[in-house]
Amino acid sequence: MPKDKDSLRFLLIASGLSVFLWFIPFAGFLVYPFRLFVTFIHEGGHTLAALLTFGSVANVQIYANAGGVTLVRGGMPFLVSSAGYLASTIYGASLLMLCHQGSNAKAVLTVTAAGILGLTAFFVTGVFGWVTGILLAAGLIFIALAASARAAHFFLSFLAVQCCLNAIYDLQTLFWISATSSTHSDAANMQHLTHIPALFWALLWIGFSIIVLGWALRSYARRS
Repeated sequence: MPKDKDSLRFLLIASGLSVFLWFIPFAGFLVYPFRLFVTFIHEGGHTLAALLTFGSVANVQIYANAGGVTLVRGGMPFLVSSAGYLASTIYGASLLMLCHQGSNAKAVLTVTAAGILGLTAFFVTGVFGWVTGILLAAGLIFIALAASARAAHFFLSFLAVQCCLNAIYDLQTLFWISATSSTHSDAANMQHLTHIPALFWALLWIGFSIIVLGWALRSYARRS
């Protein structure tokens, strides 16, 4: 019971803090590292989908505006193009479920750091991407090793909330891009592959994300 109470308390505080930061002018720099973190998860989803469908990854580029591009050869384009936004949502929902038990926090942070470091070492190109990947991995490892168990638990809760919020925010941005322009995007790639409008794919991914996050929150509430 104490663990469950901590989990729910930490999640509520992390959620409240995240919403509060949205209304503070110029507070974007405080959550900027989390935006970059979600970009790594997004591009990591494309990379993993390409490798699992027997394709190859030429490189991954991470930009200062929290955007990214993954250049892929071969594989299954349908899955590769869909994997970015779906990976962000699924990863955020997974963190939400894992942060229910404080004993998982340090292990989850360590595994996440290893994944970001691996993506950086093998696929990321460019100084900004390299520095960002190393700093993100180092920060996660530092918290896993140096922070108390309860501090690591709270940080994982905050990270989970940030992942979920940024996944929804990125899909909202994709929706407006798809509805108002022909800018290159994952949804535009799907339109090119299937001849189905990009807006359809944006709405489909938004619907999927809402279902996944709703299921995660409902499961979390039941476990609490």
